[in-house]
Amino acid sequence: MSDRQPEPVRLFFARGAKGSGVTRVERLVMHPTHKDQMLSQLKKHLGCGGTLKDGTFEFQGDHRDKLEKFLLAQGYKVKRVGG
Repeated sequence: MSDRQPEPVRLFFARGAKGSGVTRVERLVMHPTHKDQMLSQLKKHLGCGGTLKDGTFEFQGDHRDKLEKFLLAQGYKVKRVGG
């Protein structure tokens, strides 16, 4: 999957105005149909809701640690951005 990953996948957490937060995953290079499959797999793994917006995965809550472990196990390079 990650043999053509030019840059590390970026993980970051953004807190919303009402205190809720979103974990975002950017620069995950794969075929668009595989992104839908990956989204479903990650939502089950994390036990939360999520969506795919403009090629960026968004998950409800702070899941940076779990996502980092999962993506590293899949062979992706991961870079945490922000806090």
